Amino acid sequence: MCCSVPSHVERSAAIRDRLRINNRIRAREVRLIDENGAQVGIVPIRDALLMAEERGLDLVEVAPNAVPPVCRILDYGKFRYEQSKKEREARKNQKQVDVKQIRLEPKTDEHDLDVKAKQARRFLLDGDKVKFNLRFRGREIFHQEIGLEMLERMAEELRDVSVVEQRPTMEGRVLTLLLAPNQKARTQAQRERQQQAPRTPTQAKSQVSVPASDAAPDDQSDEEE
Repeated sequence: MCCSVPSHVERSAAIRDRLRINNRIRAREVRLIDENGAQVGIVPIRDALLMAEERGLDLVEVAPNAVPPVCRILDYGKFRYEQSKKEREARKNQKQVDVKQIRLEPKTDEHDLDVKAKQARRFLLDGDKVKFNLRFRGREIFHQEIGLEMLERMAEELRDVSVVEQRPTMEGRVLTLLLAPNQKARTQAQRERQQQAPRTPTQAKSQVSVPASDAAPDDQSDEEE
């Protein structure tokens, strides 16, 4: 059979996609759609394969669970390219979740803690995870309860915009805490930002009311005495 892609490429791609193509289709008859998207109807698999071969295209089983299975005549190489392009576009439109690192020390003062908490809040509302890294130096390692209390305080202050993905854990001489975004809080914050966004001139003009004194006079004329 004449195919638009080499057989070894065809087989590997079909296995990856779990699609049956050409002679790998097992059904005796199929509901056929031609290369122009027109419904041909239910035909024997041999006739469908012959039609695809005559056009120099492939027969692809696109709905294997239908009865009978639905097959389309198409260029399988082009089909794979378009599918890959759609997948890339979908991944591009998805936000890449980053893990933002915030460093702390047992001696971090109150002001710096507030700054770090505000920074973490911004990251979480932007959809990123936050990992606090509190490093113990020298003999500070013997007072881990100070670091633990500090991280638990951070988790408490950020509980309205986050969920604890990993509780405080020692990694060598570093005590870590991993927070993930609270999607409900993030959605609410996005909605509030949209409501607070500056209105366009058109929106502002549509909400300007006309004062009663500037209204057009009545059409009725005064009666002559």
